[in-house]
This record gives sequence, structure tokens and C-alpha cells, in this order.
Amino acid sequence: MSLGSVMLDIEGLQLTVDDKKRLLHPLTGGVILFTRNFSSYRQLTALIAEIRALRSPSLLIAVDHEGGRVQRFKHDFTRLPAMRELGKIWDKQPGRAKHLAQQVGYILAAELKASGIDLSFTPVLDIDYGQSCIIGDRAFHREPQAIADLAHYLMLGLKSAGMMAVGKHFPGHGYIRADTHVEVTVDHRAYADIEMDDLTPFRQMIDFGLAGVMSAHITYPKVDKNPASFSNKWLQDILRGELQFDGCVFSDDLSMQGAAYFGGIVARAESALKAGCDMILVCNNPQSVDELLTGLQWDVPAVSLARMMRMHGKQHNPTITELRESANYVKAMQEISGIGFNSRELPLL
Repeated sequence: MSLGSVMLDIEGLQLTVDDKKRLLHPLTGGVILFTRNFSSYRQLTALIAEIRALRSPSLLIAVDHEGGRVQRFKHDFTRLPAMRELGKIWDKQPGRAKHLAQQVGYILAAELKASGIDLSFTPVLDIDYGQSCIIGDRAFHREPQAIADLAHYLMLGLKSAGMMAVGKHFPGHGYIRADTHVEVTVDHRAYADIEMDDLTPFRQMIDFGLAGVMSAHITYPKVDKNPASFSNKWLQDILRGELQFDGCVFSDDLSMQGAAYFGGIVARAESALKAGCDMILVCNNPQSVDELLTGLQWDVPAVSLARMMRMHGKQHNPTITELRESANYVKAMQEISGIGFNSRELPLL
């Protein structure tokens, strides 16, 4: 069975009958895990093994695991700093900050890969304008070049552990105060302003080989009437055309209020896929998932399937015991141990 274009979530610590039914649906291609799906490393690996056994090729397994406020798994995992902490170090010691970003990326990816997870939706490439209620210290910095530098080295760390990077939220979420989880949001800036600042990290990361991008549910009316996740202008003309991105495009969660522009879940999914998303996320709403899997008609283009398959990354990974005994891991742990972090967690993507 080939991978479908829908990434969905599951109920709890092990698969239910309903979970298995949804995961076996041909439209399903991936699973995103949340804190409710985790109690320990042992439980997590058992859950992931159960998911992988359902299908071949196996479903893509993802998590929103950035560090700081957004780290889904904590017990048995290294507590990672908010990305702003690396930005603070960059202000005084840019070389050291880049090295630490690489070590953070390695620890993040190595621990997740050891448990069987394919990817984390990271790094955040949004600019910290000092006004977003949802981005804040998830962003590296206010300066686009600092973001590009630190994200590049974080990506190198991810890659060294066998994980692809997914930059978010294209074309930039940091300027907006509102939270797209709960309200429709609009950014009234001209394209020239967005291009000069917000697109710089995305452009440079694409040049460095970024494998995935997650789109934002934000409308930029001076560029297009549709939110970026549903916009041919943003996803095809700008991202694919101008920036020459050939990786996998993920939508942000279509259950968010910021995606309500297109009505019901099936209409949202169709619009996002037709606009250029390779994989769409639907989370925290089982009723919507069932409605979508029943009502959506979509044949996955071969190019989208190839992009999704690439996101599996390296498949032969050390166990957690082997990882913790490796010199590289021990060294990286020692080096990042002094970076501060914020332990408050966000509930969603």
C-alpha cells in the first residue's frame, strides 16, 4: 500500500481499534505524535513499532519537538533549550552559537531516531519581531541572517543523526500577533517587505538543501487573497518557482481556526492539496479525520510520493543504549548542558 497525503494523530499511549482503521486507510500517509502519546521511552518505542507494523512502506512518523516550550517528550529525553537561547549566544559568540545549534540538532534527532520517529517539524524559521503570541522564543532571532546561520547548523546536526529538517512556517509567522490555532490571521505587509526579511531564512535554507517546509495559515492580501497553505501564488509561484524548492510541503494543522477560510475539512484538504501541499495535517479532531477519509478524493502525484518517502531519512539507527554510550553523544550532551530553556509547553503545532 502506497503512502497517502494525510497525516493524522492518534488517541493515546497505544493504538485503538479506531486508530488502526484510520491508519490503514489508503489516504493516510503519516502520524503525528503528541504528549498524550508518551509516558516513557519504552512505551513510545512499542507504540511506534505497532504503527510501523501496520503497513509497508511504513507510515511517516512525526512530532513537533523543537525544544523550549514545544517539546512533546521530556521524561527519558534531553530537555532542549528554546531556540532564542541560541540567538542570545549568537549575539556575542556567533561561532559558538552555530556549533551549539549543530549539537542541539544532533541530540534532538538522535534521540527521536533511536525511538523510531522519522522527523520533527523543526527548525522554526520565523523572525522574532517581539510581538507574536505563538512564536516568541521559538524563533532564533530578529535578524534573518542569524536565523539562517543557526538553522543551517541545526539542520546539519539533524542530518548527522539521519533526520531531515522541516522549516516552518512559510512564508513567515513572526510578524502576526494572533494565534492561528484560534483565529483567522492577516498580515498586511507588501511582498517586498516579506521578501526582504521573512523569506531570507527560507531562501538560504533551501539553498543549503532543506528537505521540508510547513506552510502558515496566514493571509497576505497584498500578495494573494488565499492563506499561504491554500495559495498557488505562495506554494507554486514563489516557493517552487522563485525559491526553487523541490522538497516536501506540509500544511499546518487544517483543524486550526486559521484554516477555516475554506469551510469544511474536505474543502480545506482539497484546496491545500491543489495549491501545492504534498501532505496535509489534521489533528485533535477525530470527527474531522473520519469526515476527511470518507469524503476526500485524491490521487497522490508520483512526485509528492517521492518527496514524502525521502522524509523517512536514515532507517538504521542506534538503540538508545548504544547512543548514550557513543562519544559523540556524550560530548554533545556536555556542550549543550549549560544552555537555558523554558519548560512551559504549548499544546499544539
